[in-house]
Formats: sequence, structure tokens, C-alpha cells
Amino acid sequence: MDLSFLVDKEYNQTYLDERSYLADNIDGFGITMAILYLVVCILGLAGNSLVIVAILKLDKMTSSTTVYILNLALADGLFMVGLPFIASQNFQKHWIFGDMACKVVMVLDGINQFTSVYCLTVMSIDRYMALADPLRFARWRTPRIAKIVSAFLWLFSLITILPMALHFSSIGGQCIPNLVSDAWWLGTLTYTFFTGFALPFMVMTVAYTALLLTLRSKRIRAIAPHKQSQRLERQVTKMVVAVVVVFGMCWLPFYTFNFCSLYQSDLVQIFAKAFEFVVLLSYSWSCANPILYACLSDTFKGHFRTLLCQGNNLYPSIHNNTEQYDLHDTGTENTN
Repeated sequence: MDLSFLVDKEYNQTYLDERSYLADNIDGFGITMAILYLVVCILGLAGNSLVIVAILKLDKMTSSTTVYILNLALADGLFMVGLPFIASQNFQKHWIFGDMACKVVMVLDGINQFTSVYCLTVMSIDRYMALADPLRFARWRTPRIAKIVSAFLWLFSLITILPMALHFSSIGGQCIPNLVSDAWWLGTLTYTFFTGFALPFMVMTVAYTALLLTLRSKRIRAIAPHKQSQRLERQVTKMVVAVVVVFGMCWLPFYTFNFCSLYQSDLVQIFAKAFEFVVLLSYSWSCANPILYACLSDTFKGHFRTLLCQGNNLYPSIHNNTEQYDLHDTGTENTN
């Protein structure tokens, strides 16, 4: 289920005295948060758009890796589309777009957020297969298989979030879920926590740990370890740690605040403001992935430089080498 739609609206209904909080005048905090929402939205759209253009123009989706990255960037970019609606409600303390728009925004928000998480999870498995035993898993890592898996992830995300997202309504002036009962809300939070965070986080951790252990074992067994294999292990380690840590830092506070909201009875406005920041943090995860690519992936560094410096032909053959030695790019790929 889409986290952002849980948080943002939820705090207005579950643990706030809604009328007193929503009646507050717009202050420095509100203006600051509106600016931060705008910055995250612009960075997320720009960064993910750059990734999409780089893949379509320079890579042509010639590997399973870039198929997954394309779908991840697409989901992250579309996830940003709902951010102005959330920011508007937080800033004005009122939903002005109507009940149907509330449901549509929440459904699209949920699909894109869950698809983003699931793509990143599948990528962790894909990276293990590519670097641990590329020949053995080659037939499972073709662009065609990756496209089928990606299509399934979008469909699965829709099925996962649709029943919950449709519970949102703007009746009463806020786009928030219509809570059936406290038990229903606790069940919803638990369900979204496990499907949208705990299980994906566990899969990523297991896959990346197994990958690092396999790479280290291969290097130790080698009679004369090659510098390239050592470089590969260092790059993979940095990217793995970055991906897992950033994912946990952006989403764990969100779920923690959601569960705390069930028992929050005092410090209402302080808690609500902190929760608003946590929502922004969860959205910021979707603009973190392009930054990780740019900082830690040699291939995407080349792609971005090629796109941003059109007159510079420093990377004339980068599109033929999209599976180099980093977390998202490995040596051999079947392009059938």
C-alpha cells in the first residue's frame, strides 16, 4: 500500500484534534515544508526523467538490469506526481480537488510507491544472479523475462493497494481514509508494513549479503586475485550499503510514526509536524535512486555526462557497455 497516502492523511484523522490543528495559521514551518516538498518533487522528476532518457536513448534496454532500472525510475517519477497534491493539502489544511481526485491520487500514489519498492527488491535478486553465477542464471536474465516480471510487479502493486486506497475520501475537507475501526486500521498498517517494507527489506538484505559473501569467497579462492575483481567487490559493497541504508532510513520512520499514531494522545501538534516531515522523507526516497546511480555507478555517470554535455563525446561507446562492474552493471548479459 502506498505509504505516502497512509501517512499524510492519516494523521489528520487518527491522532489529531483535526479542527484545532487545521485551524492553525500558516507559519514558518508550513512555508518551509511547502518549499521542501517542491524541491523534492523537482529533484525527483528531474533525476528520474534523466535516468529514463539515458536508458531509452543510450542503452535501448539491452539488459534485464536496465529494464528493471527503467521501471524503477518510471515508478519513482510518477510517485512524485502525487506530491503537489499532498503538499497543497498540508499547506492549505484543506483538500480542494474533490472526492474523485482524492481516490485517484491515492490509487496512483500507492501503485507507484509499491512498484518502486518491488522493482528495487527484484533488482537485488537480479544482481545476485548476475554477479554470483551469470552463466547459470543467464536464461532468467533476458530483457524479455525482465519485462514480464516488471509488468507483473505493476499489476501486483495495483491488486495490493486498491482495496485500501479506495477507502480514502475527501468528505470533511481532508483526503483521509474512512476508518472502519481501530482494529481495521491496525490490520491495514500491519499489512502495508510487511508487504511494503519488512518483506522487501528482508529480501534485499538476504540477497545482497549472499552476493557479498559469494564475491568475497571467489576472491579468496583465486590464486592471484585480479584488481578488477577487487574493484568489483568494493563497488558492490558501497552500492549495497547505500541502497539498503537509504531505503531503511526513508521508510522505517514513516511506519514507526504510523504505528505510534494509534497510541498518540498528547503533544498533538508537535507529533503532527514531525509526521509531516516523515512523509516528506518517504517521498525523498524516490529521488535518492538517481543520485545513487550518479555517485556510485560508472555506467550511469557516463550516461548522465553524455546527456548533459551533448557536445562532449567522451563516452562514445557507453551504450554498448551497460553491464560493467558495479552493482547495476555486470560483465555478461544475454540480450535475447
